[in-house]
Amino acid sequence: MAKTEKKETGRKLVAQNKKARHDYHILTTYECGMVLTGTEVKSLRQGRSSLVDGFVQIDGGEAWLHNAHIPEYTQGTWTNHSARRKRKLLLHRVEIDKLDSKSQETGHTIVPLAIYFKDGRAKVEIALAKGKKEYDKRQTLREKQDTRESNRAIAAARRRQRATAARG
Repeated sequence: MAKTEKKETGRKLVAQNKKARHDYHILTTYECGMVLTGTEVKSLRQGRSSLVDGFVQIDGGEAWLHNAHIPEYTQGTWTNHSARRKRKLLLHRVEIDKLDSKSQETGHTIVPLAIYFKDGRAKVEIALAKGKKEYDKRQTLREKQDTRESNRAIAAARRRQRATAARG
């Protein structure tokens, strides 16, 4: 009898960098693979990772993810990895060259947004971003708060309308 292989499909989120969306204007996003060791993959499958201090740097025509924290695998032995080592990102040459030229501009940086599994393979979503000023951050928060309040007001008005229609 042949074994039936159960392959993963879809996207399973492991870690997300919410602070990056607050601190930066996201210009373009890229999906890229990572070069990982076995214990890093096992640790990611347990859902343990952090991108808070992470950033991407282009060195010698290669993209590297720095300061992304993937904790050591608990059942790992001497083969365990270093938690904050730099990891190579897998991108096409054209994408690397484009990111390198854009990141040289003033105020632009490359930040990781999320680590996830897509069809069983670990992926990182990175973004070319421009730093927000303090007033931009306040403006964004104000806009979110305004839309939330208007949605609440609309929902309350609809509830009142339904209640009066049910009575009458």
